[in-house]
Amino acid sequence: MGRTTVTLYYFYGALVLLFLLGPLLAIIPLSFNSGQFFTYPLQGFSFRWYEEVFTSTKWMRALWHSIVVGTMCTFFSLVIGVPAAVALVKSKIRYKAAISVVIISPMVIPVIVSTIGIFFFFARVGLTNSLFGLALSHTVLAIPFVVISVSASLQGYDETLTRAAVGLGATPIQAFRKVTLPLIVPGVTTGGLFAFATSLDEVVTAIFLTGPAQRTLPREMFDGLRENISPSILSVATMLVILASLLMIAVEVLRRRSLAKRGVT
Repeated sequence: MGRTTVTLYYFYGALVLLFLLGPLLAIIPLSFNSGQFFTYPLQGFSFRWYEEVFTSTKWMRALWHSIVVGTMCTFFSLVIGVPAAVALVKSKIRYKAAISVVIISPMVIPVIVSTIGIFFFFARVGLTNSLFGLALSHTVLAIPFVVISVSASLQGYDETLTRAAVGLGATPIQAFRKVTLPLIVPGVTTGGLFAFATSLDEVVTAIFLTGPAQRTLPREMFDGLRENISPSILSVATMLVILASLLMIAVEVLRRRSLAKRGVT
């Protein structure tokens, strides 16, 4: 590959990256604007909108709701997703491919379709207008990420380690807890991070399943854009972008650690 081709390749990659990051690069400076309008050039540099967010009862309540729902979603997703991934990879059950498709389907089906189905079901059992119901709905959307991450970690797992542990007197549960689980912790943690990020970002289910007393950050941002546009929304968006970036960095670190444990460079 010639030098000109390599240069064009990197130039094209930089253009694609700029296209993807352009909206983020546009809103972050506006969150520090001292004016009340989304305009360039900036009227001045100020932290007034960040101060408004951290001193606002509605934003802090929405943040608390998002953290509570995200934590519950992560816990439920790991409790369900990790055993499901182990069963799909290690067991010899029939129709494994069909079961995998069903588990992964929430990633393929449009969120609005899944949300409508969840809404009608939850309305019958009284789980609407509650943070617990919202966490369960987010769990449905987050489980595929856990299953995929843990399944990828299990692909390089040496099954002789489990057999050796069982041969030394460990029960299957003890072998999983003391041998298998420590080796797939990076995959489990990655799945948990994706589950939390999925819950933190989801707004469609929040619109359908929550009332005024259960608003999350995405729901508060959506309502704010529709009812009263304020630069404080850009401050929240900037903080969410930073949080998402930190989560992606954590995922990459865990991925490298997982590869290092398998001896892959």
